Amino acid sequence: MVDGQGWTGLGYRSWADATQIRDRLAAGADPDAELDWSDTPLHRAAVSGTPEVIALLAARVRDVDALRAGRTALWQAVDNSRHDNARALAAAGADPWLPMMSGWSPGRLALAGPEPELFGPPPPGAGLTDAERDAVAEARRLIAALGEIWYDGIGLACVAGLDAAEVVRRLDATPVPEAEATGAATLDIVGVTDVPGGCVVTQPWGYAPQQPGVLGLVSVGTRCYGLYANPKSGNQGSIAVDGAIEGWDLHPGGWAGEGDPPELVLAAYLYRHRAEAYSCAYAGLRLTDPRAVTGPPDAWVRLPERDWWAWP
Repeated sequence: MVDGQGWTGLGYRSWADATQIRDRLAAGADPDAELDWSDTPLHRAAVSGTPEVIALLAARVRDVDALRAGRTALWQAVDNSRHDNARALAAAGADPWLPMMSGWSPGRLALAGPEPELFGPPPPGAGLTDAERDAVAEARRLIAALGEIWYDGIGLACVAGLDAAEVVRRLDATPVPEAEATGAATLDIVGVTDVPGGCVVTQPWGYAPQQPGVLGLVSVGTRCYGLYANPKSGNQGSIAVDGAIEGWDLHPGGWAGEGDPPELVLAAYLYRHRAEAYSCAYAGLRLTDPRAVTGPPDAWVRLPERDWWAWP
């Protein structure tokens, strides 16, 4: 549903129906209306519409570069890989190099994507930095190394700079035979695996690795990213730095928010729908295959009995 000002009743697919959009506009629908989720019709069409619909709306709006939630319709098109709509918006006068989202512009974002020449060469000073190009290359490598992962219910803690032995020591965990761990589905058993850059704590069936007590202990002197692929509500992320929980109920593999720092705006784009890869990348882990995530781990261990939700 879309609220008010002539757009009520439109569903997701309706924005690709040029006849319906044209009829709404002819009946007096406001092309600059603020819809639910702070969208305008043009923002909505940038994601769900067609170039024809983009042209209809762009010819009627007051400002083709109007910002909603810190982004223009052109940003929405690039961020959602709707390059057909991005071209239509640019042809209608949208500015690819207008800064937004912590200094990024739609054009700079496109430089990090699969079609870097979408808007032609960047203006002086608007290209990617060396660090950003490195981040793009690493994202492509890491995503390819992990492949497709569909593990609803998995929990991870991606720990920077510590090996599995140190993580086990900090958790005061004890070894568990593989035969006992396999199929146990108990929250006190987790797997640990050494990877380039650190260690991954995993639980194929639960959220234990991202409990605050686990994250707090393993992040002292370093940082880690926790993930729980909640089958009911989607991916839930958390950040711990030097023993402090600094982020909770985050959305790895989702979209960047207005006010996110520049590096996370880029990461959200590079790792869209790749929550496990995003979690590893945040901690600087450079996995070469998916085993640390999908198993079997280097070792199974049992967490001691305590309230792992209580921290500190």
